[in-house]
Amino acid sequence: MDKVGLIKKYNVAAPRYTSYPTVPYWSKSPTIDEWKHEVKKAFDETNSKEGISIYIHLPFCQSLCTYCGCNTRITTNHKVEQPYIKAVLKEWEMYLGVLKDKPRIKELHLGGGTPTFFNPEHLKELLSGILLTADVCEGVEFSFEGHPNNTTHEHLKVLREFGFTRVSFGIQDLDPKVQEIINRIQPVENVERATNDARQLGYTSINYDLIYGLPLQKKSSIIHTAETVVRLLPDRIALYSYAHVPWIKPGQRKFTEADLPEDEEKRELYETARNILEKAGYVEIGMDHFALKTDSLYKAMKTKTLHRNFMGYTGNYTRLMIGLGVSAISDTWSAFAQNIKTVEEYYDAINKGVLPIFRGHLLSDEDMVLRKHILNIMCRFETSWFDKNEQTQTVYDAMHLLKEMEMDGLIERAPFRLTVKEEGRKFIRNICMAFDAYLLRNASEKQIFSKVI
Repeated sequence: MDKVGLIKKYNVAAPRYTSYPTVPYWSKSPTIDEWKHEVKKAFDETNSKEGISIYIHLPFCQSLCTYCGCNTRITTNHKVEQPYIKAVLKEWEMYLGVLKDKPRIKELHLGGGTPTFFNPEHLKELLSGILLTADVCEGVEFSFEGHPNNTTHEHLKVLREFGFTRVSFGIQDLDPKVQEIINRIQPVENVERATNDARQLGYTSINYDLIYGLPLQKKSSIIHTAETVVRLLPDRIALYSYAHVPWIKPGQRKFTEADLPEDEEKRELYETARNILEKAGYVEIGMDHFALKTDSLYKAMKTKTLHRNFMGYTGNYTRLMIGLGVSAISDTWSAFAQNIKTVEEYYDAINKGVLPIFRGHLLSDEDMVLRKHILNIMCRFETSWFDKNEQTQTVYDAMHLLKEMEMDGLIERAPFRLTVKEEGRKFIRNICMAFDAYLLRNASEKQIFSKVI
């Protein structure tokens, strides 16, 4: 079957697999006491060896980007900054009470929202409050997301002084028409300024987020964007498929499906950008990511230490990831918990001295086996089940479901092993779906995920 036929065949709604089970199928929420037990157990077993990861969600944005699927609060009132910082530090104090011993931080990421909405002094207050209570591991990775329009030299300087070496700038597309319809207008001069400032201050890994499949996006605009990006030469690039989910994000109702490239047209946008990036020396990493061979993400792929969590692909693995702030998700490997999604309810829980989780999932033995296989496929394009404990019925069912993909030349099956072929990497989410017991058991449900392509 040719590429166009494969795209039509496999372009179905599918999860992005930043977790397994995926969030819509979390069904066994831990109580707060159960959650504390899971956190403490993971911490005691791994802190001295590998440390922990921390994700801090900073939700405020000055305007709504209509493509965005993140949990945000739109405001121009910067008086919201300090109360939020104080609440996050109180939440961290609660976790310190659970951990009891001093944590060793291996990875810390500021996401949003727009972290650079916050004044540099307030970010300094936040980070001081976290880092004064913890040790930092060797090889630590500190990173943050910045908006090119408001990431100042002072933001970059303050964060660099705290040990940040990675920054991710949301670029999306550089075509003015596309920027206007997604309400994300940012001149390339701002992108270049922020990039140059970061380099001059010693940041060693700069990432650009790009999106293909946006409304009004054409092949000419993706070529212009990719060629401009190559000229600026970031160390990493995330090339995401636009997820059209207006039933979840009403801001996407500003445009309709008629404005969106679909199927082979959308895939051509990806292939066009990919070709430009690869000719410039970028290597495809996992799903949707590219890196120069000098970047740690490429090195992690080569050494098979690449990991994927709610923060995306990383070269660092920690069993325990603590999420702080509104809607942040925490992970102990055996359990997930997500924080309350609204600022007001979050403050209310914090002021009562209660960990602000509102849902989660306690993983079963089967969940953990399937999670391992899906993670292997997403990070290494292969998985195996030689261990008898991993030879579950769902795994054998998956092999049956993948017969057709094998006939289409997308995967190779062998006894107790699955390998994704080069041609199959664009359909990685489809392959993972075969291992998704929750999705398969609820196949008749209405669409809740975006399409693969």
